[in-house]
Amino acid sequence: MISVNTNQGAMVALQTLNRTNGEMAKTQNAIATGLKVASAKDNGALFAIANKMRSDVGAYDRVRESADRAASILDTGIAAGESIMELLNEMKGKALAGTQVGNSASAQSALAADFAQLRDQITSIVANASFDGANMIAGTPNNAVSLGDAAGGNNITINGASLALASATIPVLTTSALDTTANATTALGFVNTSINNLGTQLATWGAGAKRLDVHRTFVGKLQDALNNGIGSIVDADLAKESAKLQALQVKQQLGVQALSIANSSSQTALSLFR
Repeated sequence: MISVNTNQGAMVALQTLNRTNGEMAKTQNAIATGLKVASAKDNGALFAIANKMRSDVGAYDRVRESADRAASILDTGIAAGESIMELLNEMKGKALAGTQVGNSASAQSALAADFAQLRDQITSIVANASFDGANMIAGTPNNAVSLGDAAGGNNITINGASLALASATIPVLTTSALDTTANATTALGFVNTSINNLGTQLATWGAGAKRLDVHRTFVGKLQDALNNGIGSIVDADLAKESAKLQALQVKQQLGVQALSIANSSSQTALSLFR
């Protein structure tokens, strides 16, 4: 039927052209952004999944920062402990020499003075072994704590231990001296115990440092896996989109041509009255 009021062919051609234009806009947006899911309008479910994964990636940045801080606190404690170990080794030699019967008064006095300086240096090291306000070897030691996951749970805690004089780890007293052979013998016993205790503590901290290092490496790999997952969900295949765009451009041209032909069909009615 020929009608000037209703042109069904033009309506169909127009609907087809509109669909093609919509697909072209979506393809052009994917090419411009590099994303096939750039907003919730593109695919609500995938957008929500990708957004959750992005938040986890960001959260794991904080986990890595926390692990770095904990590692720095622990490294400071280990460095201080190793320095104290060196002092204790020197103190052992002084104390052993002080137990020698028959030392002259001047020799005993010199040994006592050296021992006192080394002993007091331990106190100085303990007082200064802080990182970001945390001191793992103080009289009341802090712990090195790292976040364990993106949810804020499974924290990794490396316990501190006081390396102050007269502590459980370092039983050398603030008054330990080598002024007599008897006192030197007592001091030597304290130093030997301190060396054994500190060696055990440093081994424990070393294992903790290794654990933090492994944790940081794992978090980095986990972030890489999450980023790859996000990419597979939302990234556009540019080769595919480019081919699709070319096809849509041809389809659009054909749609315009079809609409033009459909619109011209109404002119046929005029020929009936000539």
